[in-house]
Amino acid sequence: MKVTRLFTLMGILSLHTVFAQEYDQNAFGARLAGAYLGQKPPGLTAEVFAPGMVSTELYELFSAFTPDMKEFYFVRYDEDDKPSMIVYKYEDNQWNESITGPRVGEPFISNDGKIMHLGRKYMERTDTGWSELKSLDSPFKDMRIMRLTTSSKGTYYFDEAKEEIPIRYSRLVNGKREAPQTLNLDLGIFNAHPFIAPDESWLIWDDQRAEGYGNADIYITYKQQDGSWGPAINLGDRINSAESDSYATITPDGKYMLFNRKIDENNVDIYWVDASFIETLRPK
Repeated sequence: MKVTRLFTLMGILSLHTVFAQEYDQNAFGARLAGAYLGQKPPGLTAEVFAPGMVSTELYELFSAFTPDMKEFYFVRYDEDDKPSMIVYKYEDNQWNESITGPRVGEPFISNDGKIMHLGRKYMERTDTGWSELKSLDSPFKDMRIMRLTTSSKGTYYFDEAKEEIPIRYSRLVNGKREAPQTLNLDLGIFNAHPFIAPDESWLIWDDQRAEGYGNADIYITYKQQDGSWGPAINLGDRINSAESDSYATITPDGKYMLFNRKIDENNVDIYWVDASFIETLRPK
């Protein structure tokens, strides 16, 4: 596998077709019951998320809980290098796994749970699941967007699969989407995979800098009183490693951060860590 696969958008196919491929619950027993897929929450040092269930010896990428925390989406590449979107659903006091379809983007679920953003694509929540795959309007549909996240006000924060392209945003103004604007951020060489706070008070992304711990590290910045963004703050060596750490996601309850860590050329796992650093690092 090549790391460049992280930035490749797959073919445009609908995710709403569900293949009946339930996980063998007996393999994990009680671990499949309770919050966070039955996992014991981590502390201030990052740990593997759901080892053997979600994180395996294959590539597992991205993390997206629904706001009610009853569905968890991620992408896995199988032994034949084929990527699939996988979901764990909490039903009848048990987490059940199924494949929802091929990978078509990097999932982010809006704060109201109504839209699953997939880069320049998206799906809408329906009474029976998710709608067919749709494209954003211009100019977004023509961009090589890897990850697009939204605030509670519906503001887009997104990247592009190009080096030295800044992270941008686009607000809803009087019901209309404004042209993309460049964020005035303290950025490094490759700035990617933004995750915006629901109230837009902070932004997390991954970046490559000479002073970092590895190939890519995760950073946070805070919006200041004058509306500008403060300096980039590295999350430190209890979260970042000598390998690539990227695609940070904060759980809807605000308690934990999930992210990707490259283990080796054939393995990327999902890690998680207590998200109290958001307040600890916030400038006083």
